[in-house]
Amino acid sequence: MSNYRRANFPGGYYFFTVVTYNRRILFNHEIARNCLRKARKAWLLTQNKHYFDTIALCLLPEHLHCVWKLPDDDANFSIRWASIKALFTKEYSSQADIDNVLNQSRNNHREANIWQRRFWEHQIRDATDLQNHINYIHYNPVKHGFVTNVNDWPWSTYRRYAM
Repeated sequence: MSNYRRANFPGGYYFFTVVTYNRRILFNHEIARNCLRKARKAWLLTQNKHYFDTIALCLLPEHLHCVWKLPDDDANFSIRWASIKALFTKEYSSQADIDNVLNQSRNNHREANIWQRRFWEHQIRDATDLQNHINYIHYNPVKHGFVTNVNDWPWSTYRRYAM
């Protein structure tokens, strides 16, 4: 079994990339976006139980990028992602018709075919690193060819920064 080393800095800023299982196009659908973000859904419920501040976010069809600031006494972002993924999966599975044929490994871990198991995380080092990651997040829809102007992508925190 792999032993992954994760950053552990209470109160830190972290950049994340979270990807759907087999890069399945998921967030083009309103049901999926709503299960993730609307009140009483996965993101908010997790944020209320294990507080974190969302600094920047961009939701793309098969992955998302975000930067979080964790509380000063807490560095456990893994529990937050586990909660978001589990709550999203439960809500989304009840609303959408999904192909949930599981391989033996996913069945043993009680995982649906919605998320990749792990996520990419990077501990933000300083203000320049933070700004670079925020810019990367907001430019990502342009990079992938979904829009030509960052302001045209509706599922991003860019407008919050542009005002």
